[in-house]
Amino acid sequence: MPDITSTLTASFNNAFYGVVNFVPKFIAGLIILLIGIIIASIVKQVILGIFKAIKLEVLLKKYGVPEMKEEFTWSNILSEIARWFLIIVFLIPTADVWNLPRIITVLNEFLTYLPNVFVAAVIAMVGFVFARLSHDVVLASMKGVDSQTASTVASVTRWSINVFVVLVVLSQLGVATDLIRILFTGLVAMLAIAGGIAFGLGGQSTAKDIVEGLRKKLK
Repeated sequence: MPDITSTLTASFNNAFYGVVNFVPKFIAGLIILLIGIIIASIVKQVILGIFKAIKLEVLLKKYGVPEMKEEFTWSNILSEIARWFLIIVFLIPTADVWNLPRIITVLNEFLTYLPNVFVAAVIAMVGFVFARLSHDVVLASMKGVDSQTASTVASVTRWSINVFVVLVVLSQLGVATDLIRILFTGLVAMLAIAGGIAFGLGGQSTAKDIVEGLRKKLK
């Protein structure tokens, strides 16, 4: 009976001292985390204010970037990425204070991956803008062609660039990299074959005239 009592007393004392020793660390880590959340929220609002001042959504819509619905706007997405980046930056010392090494490893990996999301979002915006500009340039440069053909060629150009941008974004995010590489190779091959066939069929008469002209000169 005394052995059981001493064992229970020792266990209780160890648990009590463990909790007492952890409370200051918990409070310190919580303070660090709260400071990080406050700073991250302020940075988010600043970024949203900047985007609102430059009318980012209007500019992106003007240049053909797909418009997001409700709260999932490009401004919200980019500012939210920045907010979570800062929160994770403060979560790492918090986990260190709480003595959670595995959590630190996971957070470091996530912190390394998060910039890829930001870069992917920027690539998507720039790519969609470039696709729209390419559409307008192709449409303006084909004034001698009928409007329907010019519109078709311009649309094909725009959607080809959009597909390429989507593949690049997925590759940047590390989603099915091998599959994307295969799809990209197949897309390039398809365009090359289609272009070759179209040029071959459409340029038969021109090629025939050139060959006939060379024959006449040789004779």
